[in-house]
Amino acid sequence: MKPDLFQSPDYFNLDDLLSDEHKLVRESARAWVKKEVSPIIEEYAQKAEFPKQIIKGLGEIGGFGPYIPVEYGGAGLDQISYGLIMQEIERGDSGVRSTSSVQSSLVMYPIWKYGNEEQRMKYLPKLATGEYIGCFGLTEPDHGSDPGSMITNFKDMGDHYLLNGAKMWISNAPFADIAIVWAKNEEGRIHGLIVERGMEGFTTPETHNKWSLRASATGELIFDNVKVPKENLLPNKSGLGAPLGCLDSARYGIAWGAIGAAMDCYDTALRYSKERIQFGKPIGGTQLQQKKLAEMITEITKAQLLTWRLGVLRNEGRATSAQISMAKRNNVNMAINIAREARQMLGGMGITGEYSIMRHMMNLESVITYEGTHDIHLLITGMDVTGIPAFK
Repeated sequence: MKPDLFQSPDYFNLDDLLSDEHKLVRESARAWVKKEVSPIIEEYAQKAEFPKQIIKGLGEIGGFGPYIPVEYGGAGLDQISYGLIMQEIERGDSGVRSTSSVQSSLVMYPIWKYGNEEQRMKYLPKLATGEYIGCFGLTEPDHGSDPGSMITNFKDMGDHYLLNGAKMWISNAPFADIAIVWAKNEEGRIHGLIVERGMEGFTTPETHNKWSLRASATGELIFDNVKVPKENLLPNKSGLGAPLGCLDSARYGIAWGAIGAAMDCYDTALRYSKERIQFGKPIGGTQLQQKKLAEMITEITKAQLLTWRLGVLRNEGRATSAQISMAKRNNVNMAINIAREARQMLGGMGITGEYSIMRHMMNLESVITYEGTHDIHLLITGMDVTGIPAFK
C-alpha cells in the first residue's frame, strides 16, 4: 500500500484569504482522507463497491451538511468551509464526495430550507451523523437536462399521497434510508416528498457495469403506488425552482471538489516527473513536461481564485445560479484536462491503480455530466449574458 504523500499547491498564497477556522476544517478533512480513504479507495473502485465503513467518519469531519445550523445537528460552518471539505474529499475520490454532496446539498438542504420544523428535527440530526443516508430523485430515464418535463407524479388520496414513477442515475440510492423525490401533483406543480425505505412499492435497484464513479453506489428509484404520508410533503417551496435551489448548493460544492481531483493529479505528476529518469535526467527537466506542469498549476490557481470569490458571494447571499454554473463548468473541465495530461506524463504507469490519476480521470467523466452537463452550463452562461434562452 503506497503512502499518501499529497501536498496541496497554493501558488498565489490563497491561504492568506482563509480564516484560521477554514484552515483547521480543511486540515482535519485532509488528515482524515489520508488515513481513511487513500489506503482503501483503489481496492473499492476496482471492486465497484462503496466503502460504507467511512460514513461515520464523513459525518465527524463535517462531510454531511456542514453549513446546517448546530440546532439541527450540523456544524454551522460557512460556505467556504463547506467548499474546502468538498475539495479534500474529492481529492480522495469523486464518488466519496458525491455521497457527501448528495447528503449535504440535495437531502439536508431541502429539508432545512423547504421543510417544516417537525421534518427538520426528525431527519437532520440523523443525516448529519450518517445514521441516515439520503438520496435525491430528480433525473428520470427520459428527462435529464429537462427535469421540468418529468412524469413522476402523486395524487391526493385523502389521508395520503399515491406516488408513481421512476428516477435514474441516483447516487446513494441502493442503500439510502430516505429519498427526496420531486414529482408533479394533479395540477402539474412540482413538489418535494420525503420517501422512506420500507414504504410498500418503493424499490432501489443498483446500476452496475459503470466505468466511472465505481466506488460510489448508483441506482434507480422505482415508485409503484407508494403511499406517502401527507406530513412528508416539503411545504415551504414548490415548482422547478425548489430542486434547482438544491442543485445550486451541490454545484457549488462540485466546483470546489473538482479542484481537489485536479490537485491530486498535478501533485502526483509533479512528484513522478522528479523521480522518473529518461535519457539520463528526470523527465521534469524537459520542456514538454514543464509546459504541462506549468499549465496545470496555472489552471488550478485560476480555479481556486474563482471558487474562493464564489464562496465569499455565497456567504453574503449574493451568488447567482449563473455564477455557480460558470464555476462548476470551468473547474470540472479544468480538472478533467489536468487528469488527462497527468496520465500521459506517467506513461503506462498512469493507467494502473498504483496511482490515482486514471481513477480521477474516469470519475470526472461523470462529474462533467451530472448536476448540469458541460454544455447546459455553457448555455446558462450564454442566456445570462444575452438574455436569450437557447434551450428551446
